[in-house]
Formats: sequence, C-alpha cells, structure tokens
Amino acid sequence: MKLCFPVKEAIDFESEVYEHFGSAPAFMVVDTETRRLKTIENPDSRHAKGMCNPIGALSGQGIHGVVVTGIGGGALMKLNRAGLTVYRAEARTVKENLELFVKGQLPEFLPGQVCGGHGHDCAHA
Repeated sequence: MKLCFPVKEAIDFESEVYEHFGSAPAFMVVDTETRRLKTIENPDSRHAKGMCNPIGALSGQGIHGVVVTGIGGGALMKLNRAGLTVYRAEARTVKENLELFVKGQLPEFLPGQVCGGHGHDCAHA
C-alpha cells in the first residue's frame, strides 16, 4: 500500500508532516511494505482557498491513502471521490505516523474535522 504525506521539506522518514495538505511544498509517497520513499514536488502549493488540485500532483502514483495534519473540505472531498482514504496524522514525522498506520492507530479524517481557512479554527490546531 502507498501512503502520501504532505511535507515542508522532503528529507527522509524524519520529515515533518506539513500542517496544511494543499499548500505543502512537497509530498512523500511511502510504500508501507517495502518502505521505499518517493518525493513529489507540489506545483500547486500556492493557490487560492478552495482551488487546490491535489489529484493533479498525485495522479498516476498508485497512492491508496493520504496522511495529513490539516486539510480543507474541498481537498478532502476530492481525495475521497478519487478513492483515497485520508488519515489524520497523530505524530510529528512521516516515520512516527507510518508506524501508527501499520498498527491501525491512525483515524480517518472526517468532514467535520476540516480546516476552515486561515484565521479559522482547524481540527489540528
């Protein structure tokens, strides 16, 4: 299974999961079985609220799920419609969240937990 993590700086498994999915500078794709990493730059990191195109950056990568700290309602809906499960990050790094995922300890991100934009309460705050 392949999981995608939004990150501020794609280094390795110690990379920190970025706070907002759509504006992350990069995504790290991790194969949960082989532990191989792949970095994908996010060409859409600077977008107007509600205008991010997460599927555009991630299409063709064989991703099954996304692990995020924060995400807007539109992006969550687009990812779910594309058949991707979105999980709530419960730790700081890709490695820590991957370990939690393997143990079945990452909850699914639900619509009532989305970010309302800058200046609003976010579920991850």
